Amino acid sequence: MKRAVGLAVLTTLALGCGSAAGGGASEGLKGRVMRGPTMPVCRVGVPCEEPARGVKLVFTRAGKVVGRTTTNQKGYYRIALRSGPYSVRTDRRAAEKVPSPSRVTVPSARYKRVVFHIDTGIR
Repeated sequence: MKRAVGLAVLTTLALGCGSAAGGGASEGLKGRVMRGPTMPVCRVGVPCEEPARGVKLVFTRAGKVVGRTTTNQKGYYRIALRSGPYSVRTDRRAAEKVPSPSRVTVPSARYKRVVFHIDTGIR
């Protein structure tokens, strides 16, 4: 009996504690990362940006990394973060390191949709 009660208490504590980096399942960011331009001269009617596949987004707060997520094959991402302001960067080379926007604010109790754009430097 004591073992069952102890196991129940540990399970409750483990499920009740979120990670330090992530917020609850009810708040964070989701959206897509796009990169462009993809050609030196953009033409009307021809897409000049594409989904950024496999890009790691790194979220920092007060100078500390608090979350990371990687885009899927279509450039989509989702990350649970606590509400508040964050700085964002990528794992890419210098020209593509800082997405736009580079600062975001996570609202309380919901996921905010944010589309990040990465400048490829092609001109």
